[in-house]
Amino acid sequence: MGSKYPNPITPSETRIGWIGIGVMGGAMASRLITAGYTLTFYARNPTHPNSLSLQSQGAKLADSPSHLANLTDVVFTMLGHPSDVKSILLDKNGVVSSLNPNTVTVDTTSSHPDLAKEIAAAARTKDAWSIDAPVSGGDIGAREGKLAIFAAGEASVVEWLQPLFRIMGKATYMGPAGCGQSCKIANQITIGANLIGISEGLVFAKKAGIDLEQFVGAIRNGAASSKALELFGERIIKRDFRPGGFAEYQVKDLGMGVNFIEDGGDGNVVVLPGASLAKQIFTGMVANGDGKLGTQGVISVIDRINGN
Repeated sequence: MGSKYPNPITPSETRIGWIGIGVMGGAMASRLITAGYTLTFYARNPTHPNSLSLQSQGAKLADSPSHLANLTDVVFTMLGHPSDVKSILLDKNGVVSSLNPNTVTVDTTSSHPDLAKEIAAAARTKDAWSIDAPVSGGDIGAREGKLAIFAAGEASVVEWLQPLFRIMGKATYMGPAGCGQSCKIANQITIGANLIGISEGLVFAKKAGIDLEQFVGAIRNGAASSKALELFGERIIKRDFRPGGFAEYQVKDLGMGVNFIEDGGDGNVVVLPGASLAKQIFTGMVANGDGKLGTQGVISVIDRINGN
């Protein structure tokens, strides 16, 4: 009947549920299937190519989020916006309403810390658990199992989930419920500034007549080297803007940082001038009609400003 917390997770016993089969979610779910786990998923569009791909790998399709929760021991979600998370997890017929005792839901969406706390509290009323575990690493990290996973909630439950997390990447325990989402917001503030810096460096180098491949190769050896440069440098040069994470989601994530007030206290407002500017630049990308492109496409905004 499956393995429930705290019984050890094993491919033969633990039943996995998955909701959210886009660029990231589809790849993450596929890795669990490849590792031998039985996976059931819910898709609003059952004929989506990723849905058909997962079914061809042996995954089963559930009729609804509540049906999925009732069938599984660990339910992962990888959705777009906090409103999607709230709808799928907390609505009357959502995941939490049908969680069995001692099962776990893991939200890998970039969402709001306060919502993560609300879900965790709701799960406990069902004698179940909820972990917020947003990820970083884009489509490449998802496919290769090299994601950074920011896991928060009950520490013992996060530790219990490690066999699954290791298939997808490296999980770091960040603290109680909500801390994973706060870490992801801080991550997005950092990566947003990185991508804008890389883009502006490339635009300047090109204007100065420097070969862009040589430029990227040269700065890899110095302090300007970064994971962002490693993942996106060549893709930006080649104008490969296929999404690992949508630009519109970057606007959402930066907005949660710029506008974040925890527990309604004015003293908890954080002034982030760089993040505010980055949000404006990525918002410009969305306004240009490029919200569904990858975040590395932010160079298009810098190009437009310079008349390129």
